[in-house]
Amino acid sequence: MPTYFVNLSNIKLSNFIKEKLAKKITRIHNKTTGANKYFAQVIFNNSKKGDHYMGGKLVSKPEFFIYGHIRSGRSAKVINKLITGLREIVLKNTRLKKDNIWIYILDLKPSQMIEYGEILPKSGGEKKWFKNLPTKLKKRLNKIDN
Repeated sequence: MPTYFVNLSNIKLSNFIKEKLAKKITRIHNKTTGANKYFAQVIFNNSKKGDHYMGGKLVSKPEFFIYGHIRSGRSAKVINKLITGLREIVLKNTRLKKDNIWIYILDLKPSQMIEYGEILPKSGGEKKWFKNLPTKLKKRLNKIDN
């Protein structure tokens, strides 16, 4: 369900830090929305030097972007808690300043999404959705969730 694209501009992160950030992003999504951990994906991308511009000018400072796709149906309060939680994760795990962090959340209708081969449930309908999955897939997801 949630897919978080992390785009780094003028920043290099070790695999250790990437894994740490991925776990913390997954955890904050799980805690704020109640969605199972196995739904969360974190994908890191690096902008090549010379490929990032702001206002038509080449960016030379470090910039950290999180662009998250999540299921719609959550309150503004939950979204605010999620984005500020994401910002705090970046601040605590990098040497970046607050003004180098960009976070965007895009709500998608669950009926327009397929994950693990199945159309997704509305927010709050995860247990019923999971119950109707094939046994082999349930086992796979339980391994990820723990």
